[in-house]
Amino acid sequence: MEASRDPEFLPHDAPLREDVHRLGAMVGRMLAEQGGDGFYQRVEQVRTASIRRRREGQAVDELAESLAGLDAAAAEALARAFAAYFQAVNTAERVHRIRRRRDYQRTGDTAQPESLLDVLQRLKEQGASADEVLEWLYKLKVEPVFTAHPTEAIRRSLLEKEQAIVRALVDNFDPTRTPQERKEDDDRIFMALSAAWQTAEASPIRPSVQDEHHHVGFYLANPIYRIVPAFYEALADALQTVYGIAVPLPRLLSFATWVGGDMDGNPNVGAQTIANSLATQRTQVLEHYIADIEGLARLLSQTDDRVAVDPSLVQRLARYREQFPRAAAAIRPRHADMPYRCLLTLMRARLEATHEEGHVEGYQSAEELLDDLLLIVHGLIDHRGLNAGAYAVRRLIWRVRTFGFHLARLDVRQDSRVHDDALAALLRDEAWMQRNPDERVAALRPYASGERELGKTDDAQAESLREVFATLQSSRERYGKDAIGLYIISMARSAADVLAVLALARHGGFTMPPSPGDGAGGKQDRGVPLDIAPLFETVDDLKNAPATLRALLDDPVYRAHLRARGDCQWVMLGYSDSGKDGGTLASRWGLQRAQVELLDVAGQAGIRLAFFHGRGGSASRGGARIAPALMSSPRGSVNGVLRVTEQGEVIHRKYGIRALALRNLEQTVGAVLRASLRPREDDPREAAWRECMDALAADSRRAYRELVEREGFVDYFRAATPIDVIEQMALGSRPSRRRSMRGVEDLRAIPWVFAWTQCRSIITGWYGLGSALELAVARHGEAAWMAMAREWPFFVNLLDDVEMVLAKCDLDIAEAFSRLSGPLHDPFFTLVRDEFERTRRWLLKLKSSDELLRDDPRLSLSIRLRNPYVDPMSLLQVDLLQRWRASDRADDSLLRALVACVNGVAQGLQNTG
Repeated sequence: MEASRDPEFLPHDAPLREDVHRLGAMVGRMLAEQGGDGFYQRVEQVRTASIRRRREGQAVDELAESLAGLDAAAAEALARAFAAYFQAVNTAERVHRIRRRRDYQRTGDTAQPESLLDVLQRLKEQGASADEVLEWLYKLKVEPVFTAHPTEAIRRSLLEKEQAIVRALVDNFDPTRTPQERKEDDDRIFMALSAAWQTAEASPIRPSVQDEHHHVGFYLANPIYRIVPAFYEALADALQTVYGIAVPLPRLLSFATWVGGDMDGNPNVGAQTIANSLATQRTQVLEHYIADIEGLARLLSQTDDRVAVDPSLVQRLARYREQFPRAAAAIRPRHADMPYRCLLTLMRARLEATHEEGHVEGYQSAEELLDDLLLIVHGLIDHRGLNAGAYAVRRLIWRVRTFGFHLARLDVRQDSRVHDDALAALLRDEAWMQRNPDERVAALRPYASGERELGKTDDAQAESLREVFATLQSSRERYGKDAIGLYIISMARSAADVLAVLALARHGGFTMPPSPGDGAGGKQDRGVPLDIAPLFETVDDLKNAPATLRALLDDPVYRAHLRARGDCQWVMLGYSDSGKDGGTLASRWGLQRAQVELLDVAGQAGIRLAFFHGRGGSASRGGARIAPALMSSPRGSVNGVLRVTEQGEVIHRKYGIRALALRNLEQTVGAVLRASLRPREDDPREAAWRECMDALAADSRRAYRELVEREGFVDYFRAATPIDVIEQMALGSRPSRRRSMRGVEDLRAIPWVFAWTQCRSIITGWYGLGSALELAVARHGEAAWMAMAREWPFFVNLLDDVEMVLAKCDLDIAEAFSRLSGPLHDPFFTLVRDEFERTRRWLLKLKSSDELLRDDPRLSLSIRLRNPYVDPMSLLQVDLLQRWRASDRADDSLLRALVACVNGVAQGLQNTG
């Protein structure tokens, strides 16, 4: 890549520039080797034309014509070539983040922004005492939840090759490396690039639930498992540096997953996948513990003639020798004087026994393993072994505390309508679905409380749900209470939807057994051991959520259940469907208001409310930088707790590389601590601002709905975007539609956003805002809105996110897609272009700026680095779409080329679904 063609780098990003050039040159050499010089020259010709088009502001027609009519194989190869270039840019940027982190750590002059050290320093400056910080640390609960919602399904083999490139680039940070070592680094990179080129980006076979589990497991059991101890060590160091204190830290982190438990719209998920996922996760984490135990046994070689050993450890060792005679006999005689090594060897035998179903000698819980590890670490510390192995044992202790014997809690999710279908069969009430919520609540109470039992039925749906709850019961008994996460009710609209879960759970036998000390002969169970979270998704559902929660908390049966759960109610907030339903502004404001009003309802009822944020990767689905998002949340909405979905390309971006996974966890926990301990100050103007925002959101939603409800819009959407290609892609185990496609509401939010992102208009992230702002300024004046845009964190954060989306749009390329809709193009694209210009104009005016991303030069550079490689793939996609559709979508070679384009654009833009 020639220097004169590159966007201008920031002064302190010179190493990034070098890595981009280095990797770009290697990609070019690899393409010439793999495809021949003619192919490489063709790629360079198109890339140069794409750069010239951007630089000189040319229309897309000339570039589009140069790409038209390529045969499918050539088009696919060209798309993959451009994808390889910006994958190199992606990798270079990730490595640069690692480099910058190390620069901060090496110099020690200033803390890296948003690091734990930086957060604690800020809190101290704001008057937070050490006791206050510690009090909040003991309240903190941060739980990322990995979902089975892929928009970037990268093969594990390609993930491993990317990691190999990262390691080689990181090795080059060392200025003492010899020329021979640097050549070896380049050889490793070139080998990984070449092998990746020869590997299909994704399997043509739609992934099974088990495949999705393995994909998520790659992150949980590799980068995340490895860096959890480092996170706690960084927190301990920051506390020591800022406050001069060294204290035992509580567990702040846990992890959860939806893979195998998300039944909503996925007929492939049920009791069996729940059981399989939990069993696989248990196997994964036990294997990691066994490997760590083996490493500790090699490390802890202390002999009993050199150090004293606690009698309790000697007793534990003697007991284990009796319990595991075969393992004890296999210990080498020459190791007999190494008590720690001997105990760890026998602990490995006990862990292996834990693998076996019902093995009485295995660990019955993670707490029993922790007891052994704590015995070892205390023995080491008491006998001058702090620096002779105790730190290594502590690292395993943090892993066991975090991952238990389950690795990640498994959430379960189902649509409320499925519950109603099952209840209609169980109650033999064909009119059940038509009954009003109050009638259903009254009918459900005796079944939800356990006073009555639901009858039997041969209905398949009812039997499937019974098996789900029976599996949750047996899984809880086998894997422990921490293995089961929340039960989430999609499309929850009334208290009856929550009582339905209690009734069905009891029907499946998911209850706490009676305590031996209970009266009445100990026959009465102790309730359903399940946290139930209604999911409020659409704009109207969010508006009605406070009334729904109030009715639920007023119900005596549910309040009895909630008391048994510690008087803490979970509520899940859906960013995806609310955005699809009403547009980004109406969604964001609906979510903000709902949190305020739900907190008020909970406070009046005397219960704690915890929010579970169903965010996606893109701004259209709630994707945002975590610190600004939390600091702009309503006061009291964080309160030490963050539970948030991680999905699609976000998982790879945040957790694919160990150093970046650690950085992400530090930023997340730091943001939760700041937002809880020192939330933003009340502003007396906010009451007036909220009224203004009510009107703005209503106007924005009206403009958005006028577009998506306009006659012919569904046909336009299906013609002007590659949604038909996306529906053919093997992205996940569940269908892309909920039902037959009657309207936008029947399409899942991820394909909806994905499709608009692919055609580069991304209307899901901004449409309606410009029209609303124009009306708002006419009502209240420009000065009032400019003040809000400067000083109200909610509005500042919203505008920043919209600005990022606008910067990634290209309306000329979007128009090329739009022309595929024939006669629908002019009426619809005129609306899109006019609203885009209106939104851009008002956003720049409110931010007092003359160009998008002026105040975020790094993000601006990142987008400009990728555009020359994304643009040709977008235009190729337009040509291929037209030809594929002309073949009645029967040409598989064209479809493969289209999939290559879609994958490439998705990875290039980085925000997809």
